[in-house]
Parts: sequence; C-alpha cells; structure tokens
Amino acid sequence: MSGREGGKKKPLKAPKKEGKEMDEDEMAFKQKQKEQQKALEAAKQQASKKGPLVGGGIKKSGKK
Repeated sequence: MSGREGGKKKPLKAPKKEGKEMDEDEMAFKQKQKEQQKALEAAKQQASKKGPLVGGGIKKSGKK
C-alpha cells in the first residue's frame, strides 16, 4: 500500500459553465441595478461634501 492510494480522493474539477443567454427581463433587471448603484454612489459623494446632518451636540431629555 503506497501513500497516495489511501484516504479520500479529490473529486474531479467540474467543467466551467458557459454563460447562459439572458432574456429581456434579466437584462432590464441588471441595467436597473447598475443605475441604482450609480445613483447610490452619487448620493454618497454629495453627502460627503456637506458633512454630518446633526449638529445639535448633546441631546438633553425633556425632563427638568
């Protein structure tokens, strides 16, 4: 019994999946996601310029 025979054998690599064809719904969904991502990045850029929205300092309770 040689050292390579014992133990669990590794499975063979699965063949690469070919890129499936996307229908119009999937294409529209991907495009919509890209546009949303761009809008989110633009909103982040705008928000970083202005600074934090809260500037009230320490909040005090309404009780006296």
